[in-house]
Order: sequence, then structure tokens, then C-alpha cells
Amino acid sequence: MSDLPRYFRYPRVDVVELVPRDRVRILDVGCAAGLVGEALKRRQPCEVVGIEREPAAAAEARRRLDEVIVADLEDATLDWPARLGGRHFDCVIYADVLEHLRDPWSLLAAQRALLAPGGVLVVSVPNVRHYRVVLGLLRGRWRYEDEGVLDRTHLRFFTRASLLELLAGAGYRMTELRREIHASRGARWLGGLCSRASRDFLARQFLVLAVPFDAPSS
Repeated sequence: MSDLPRYFRYPRVDVVELVPRDRVRILDVGCAAGLVGEALKRRQPCEVVGIEREPAAAAEARRRLDEVIVADLEDATLDWPARLGGRHFDCVIYADVLEHLRDPWSLLAAQRALLAPGGVLVVSVPNVRHYRVVLGLLRGRWRYEDEGVLDRTHLRFFTRASLLELLAGAGYRMTELRREIHASRGARWLGGLCSRASRDFLARQFLVLAVPFDAPSS
């Protein structure tokens, strides 16, 4: 067992559940140790290719996935279609990746060419509007942590609205939104009485299924 940080080993069941079961060629961008792809391969017949920057994580992922490419997502010189050998994927996953990038807008736009006709995007990002973060700000506190919404390695922070703006800027529209609720019992009860927008305060993560603007509506 290597000394990878714990967050490289999260199985992310919530992400796996959002991937449609009929996808057969999947790209996991920022695949970490490959646990998401491994779970998908157990659940359905599919090929999973991963992209990972950290060599140690990529080495572990290679034991679980069909192929892992070591590459820096921030390398603007990369020709992604060429780097992936001209292949297209019917599902591309960004699970807790975009918030770590200086320019997630450019990456999403550049990798749009990797999506096959009828393909979908699965995105997960932390919600900086989570009530614990907001309460901290009201008290004058913004404390970085080892993991979570205020992970010290996060370079970008998203609300539901800004996530949808990010996707729209890269040519995608949301077709499904899920919230990972992380709150005390009292906060959950209060959220049940509030509007959908107000319940965003209880969501630690947003998970989105998206398709290109020109994809037909279901």
C-alpha cells in the first residue's frame, strides 16, 4: 500500500451512481487511484481510461483500469484528441477535479472534442455555499483544511450557479443535478421546510449530469 493521501482512495459511490449504465467507453479525468473506474467496470461492461497527474496514483490506477495516461491537466500545449489517440468517449467524468485547476474553463472546452455523439459529462464539485462555510464567513473565519470544501489544494470555488456557468461556457447544459447533503439533523429538518434553492446551503457537493447544447432533449 502506497502513501497516497486518503482522498486519492475515495470510492465515490455517488459519482458511480450518476454514470448511465449503458456507457461502454468512459474517460475518468483525474482518476486518482482508479476506484471509480474499478466500480464502474464491476457494475457494467465498459472500458475505462484514466488521466492522472500523480505517477504514484497512476501506478495504482493501472491495476484497476484499462489504461491510464499520466498528464498534467494544466498543460495548455497538450492536444487532447491526439493524446487520446483520436478516441471518443460516451461518458467523461470530472470527479472533484475542476476545483484544483487554475483554468478549468479552458480544460472543459479543450476536452469537449473527446466526447462522442450522444455522450454525457459527469461532474462533481464541492459547494462553497455550504452552510458551515457561510457561518464561518459570518464569524470572520475562512480556514483551509486537509480535505473537504476548504481543502487547501483548491484553487477555484463553486456554487451551483457558477458551476452551471462553467459548463455553459464550455458548451454544456445540465440534465440532472444531485446534492450530497452533509448537515446536522436540525439543519436537515430546516432544509426540508425551505425552497430548493435554500437547500443548496445543506449540500457539501453538487453532482451534475450534462450534455452538449446541441444534444437532443429527452
